[in-house]
Amino acid sequence: MVWFGHQIYDFLLPSSATVTLPSFVGQTLADADAEIARLKLASAVVDHMTSDRYPKNVVIMQRPDAGVPVREGRQISFVVSDGIVARLMPDLRYQSMREVELDLSRAHLQLGKLSYARSDLIPEGHVVAQSPMPLVSVHEGDVVALVVSQGGQPTLKVPNFVGMTIDDARALAAKSAIKLGQIVWTPLGHNAPPHGMVARQIPPPNAKIASFDPVSLQVSAGPNESGYIVRQARVLVSVPAPEDLDGGQQLDVRLSLADATGRYDLYHAFASPGQKLDFTVTAVGTALLDMYVNDQLAGETRLGTEPPRVYGQKPSPSPAPNEF
Repeated sequence: MVWFGHQIYDFLLPSSATVTLPSFVGQTLADADAEIARLKLASAVVDHMTSDRYPKNVVIMQRPDAGVPVREGRQISFVVSDGIVARLMPDLRYQSMREVELDLSRAHLQLGKLSYARSDLIPEGHVVAQSPMPLVSVHEGDVVALVVSQGGQPTLKVPNFVGMTIDDARALAAKSAIKLGQIVWTPLGHNAPPHGMVARQIPPPNAKIASFDPVSLQVSAGPNESGYIVRQARVLVSVPAPEDLDGGQQLDVRLSLADATGRYDLYHAFASPGQKLDFTVTAVGTALLDMYVNDQLAGETRLGTEPPRVYGQKPSPSPAPNEF
């Protein structure tokens, strides 16, 4: 009973060996610990928080509060700042909302306002535009607004491009909201149409397609022309993220194209995981596009295969549909 009473007394009326706590908020953790040791107290970091006010490793909260009398040896609890955690805004364009939610979760960002717009190029439910823009600096907890595709026309009627020049075909495609895919320049022999004239298309004229489905064109290389097929194709690739990647790390990305002219680097630069790389590629003959990330092969895309026995002394026949 005497001991218990003494404990209550010491709690309500501390002994002379007490300290009035100063404010440690705003001090570095090292300075605060040094002051704690001088005052014959103990300290413990109980939490970390991001802060746009206090730099990293600075005390942003303490318990007990400043001004409270405490006895020697008392533990003082600190919450310490992790500073501003800056990240690069992921590139969400062309992604489905499921992919968007995963990317935002990994980046500790919040999905904000959604608005909708019709698009003949991007499928329904996929991202057309975003704010903040891709690859700008953002902080954890920032809100991201998206414009999402409502799709385009339910179906489009494919125009007849055959017999047009490639320039006229491109103009008609744009007017008709048709997305062009591969444009294959083909030597068609002695009786071929003039250079740059569309000789074949897939799908055929009057076919019904979705607004984002591409139409591929086979274009004549000109009469008496022989050699390799030349393809023009749009390539959209997304930079992958290796499993051992640290947050915010830039990747050494190289796109290497191999075709009948040899091998060369189409792109070689640093890029961020998830960044979209969009190119129009001209390839001659059989063509392979390899992606290397940090000098490791990350993917391979076949852009086209040279049809067998197309060229010879006789006029070259038109390639069969499965050869184009």
